[in-house]
Amino acid sequence: MDEAAAVEAANANFYTAFENGDLDLMHEVWADGDWADTVTCVHPGWTMLRGRDEVMRSWALIMANTAYIQFVLTDVRTEVRGDQAVLTCEENILTADEDDEGFIAGGSVVSTKVFVREEGRWRLWVNHGSPVLDGTDDDGSD
Repeated sequence: MDEAAAVEAANANFYTAFENGDLDLMHEVWADGDWADTVTCVHPGWTMLRGRDEVMRSWALIMANTAYIQFVLTDVRTEVRGDQAVLTCEENILTADEDDEGFIAGGSVVSTKVFVREEGRWRLWVNHGSPVLDGTDDDGSD
């Protein structure tokens, strides 16, 4: 497997963990050891979280409050430079609330992830997600 494919496989594990509410797998995805204090995450609409412990607490909270979520990734681009890699993509998200009896909402987030090679495997160091605002009502006027 080439390095870009290995990074993309690590990225796929991130989404598998999130979609399945698998906090153990999410712990495996994120960098640890010497990287732990500098792990950084920006969830869409949240302030910046720093440090592995704070980031993992946020994932526990999100997973505990997410009944259903599915991601379809588009425009995935991966650049590997030595022991670091940057992956960008658009997350097309389907989600449902337990109370809505099948209602599914959609949205898009642009995501930038920085992976580091830690003990021979790619792990997530920085994740930043920003919502994409629907521009369909924009007529170009101010």
